[in-house]
Amino acid sequence: MTQAVPPILSITPSRALVDEKFQVLVENLPPGCPVTLHSLHHSEDKDDWEAYGHYVSDHRGVVSVTEDLSFGGTYTGKEPMGLLWSMRPVPGSREGLRLRKINVCTPMLVNISVHSGHEDFRDRTPLASALAERWYMAPGVKRIDINKQGVQGTLFIPPGPGPFPTLLDMWGGGVGLLEYRSALLASRGYVSFSLDYLRSEHLSADVEFKYFETAFNIIRNHPQVIPDRVGILGISLGSTVAFNLTAYSTIIKPRCIVCISSNHYHPPGTTLKAGFKILSKYVLLTVCHENLMIIQIIVTNMYHRHFHKAHFDENNYMSWRSFGLDLIADPSNNVEVGRINCPMLLVNGCDDQNWPTVETAEEVARLLREGGKEHLLSRLAYPGAGHLIEPPFSPHFRATKFIILNSKKKVILLWGGHTKAHSDAQEDSWRKILSFLQLHLYHSPSVKAKL
Repeated sequence: MTQAVPPILSITPSRALVDEKFQVLVENLPPGCPVTLHSLHHSEDKDDWEAYGHYVSDHRGVVSVTEDLSFGGTYTGKEPMGLLWSMRPVPGSREGLRLRKINVCTPMLVNISVHSGHEDFRDRTPLASALAERWYMAPGVKRIDINKQGVQGTLFIPPGPGPFPTLLDMWGGGVGLLEYRSALLASRGYVSFSLDYLRSEHLSADVEFKYFETAFNIIRNHPQVIPDRVGILGISLGSTVAFNLTAYSTIIKPRCIVCISSNHYHPPGTTLKAGFKILSKYVLLTVCHENLMIIQIIVTNMYHRHFHKAHFDENNYMSWRSFGLDLIADPSNNVEVGRINCPMLLVNGCDDQNWPTVETAEEVARLLREGGKEHLLSRLAYPGAGHLIEPPFSPHFRATKFIILNSKKKVILLWGGHTKAHSDAQEDSWRKILSFLQLHLYHSPSVKAKL
């Protein structure tokens, strides 16, 4: 491609929060010119992620990712944010990768470039490029490390004098403290406390209500928090904790709860710690069996009864859904959700291959209906979405590596979901989660979210 005026690629805005849309525009192309738009991100784990779409310039020599159709690539059709949500590891990368922001005080940098043609575009020098900054923390948000009264986590406070409504934010059973959702919630006007509750030092003692109740009181008593406007948000195992605390604690009385990829499994007569261990033993036993490793393990009758139902797909990815169905079939294994007296929002993907979350939501609805409390429940169920429902425009991960709790064993877990449907679910659910929180934490009390 030779012309007097070189192509120009622009990103508007070039600096934005991760849940905000941008516009990518290429100008000064020849009319009817085939080009490829390519995005590239080098992660904090030193892995490269990319997405790309094939376009043809219009009669003015312009390609607008917002307005024009992609004819192929990692996404097709009119997809303004396809260069982000369809990202995947570049060819030749390690298996089972997951992209998560570690340092929320720095932006996610995405280089977007335009290349001539649709074939072998990586081998060509870009015609033009620009850099996008995607932030989880808005200007003025404060990040505070918390390590007091035995509780560890990170507190994010919105800019301004406050006081603000607040969320106790809990992730699932992965290893490590994740801050990016809490940072984004603070950017949207909520004090948010990302709680670290699965470290080894926490598991060495009983992970009982006391730990969570202390965390709840720490944020409730903060001078920039409205003490009676505290909610709980949990995903996966975090939703199990949310159900437990809201149903059984005499101290934790949230204004509302949001449970993403809901799990209300709670073994009878066990502590939360014991429940975590039971799930871990199921997984460890399955891994040992699948790999034909000779390991001496004491297996209770309960494990024998459900062991054969753990499932591996054709790629040898592990799914917990089968034995999850078996576990929650016994009502005595589950949290008594009928004890909950605050509004709750359940967000689930219908292609969740990790846990029977849709069945869990149905059971929760039945129990609340029987107790005359169905008016407290709002539900979102997304066809084609999987387990890992993240903030908008995050890449979709159908299967990723996972370190089993209380073990150094790594497996590749099957989370489910199909990229386009899952992306749509992430965008829609985030908007509706914010609406639910706005209604119940900022506005006057209501028993039903208008989603």
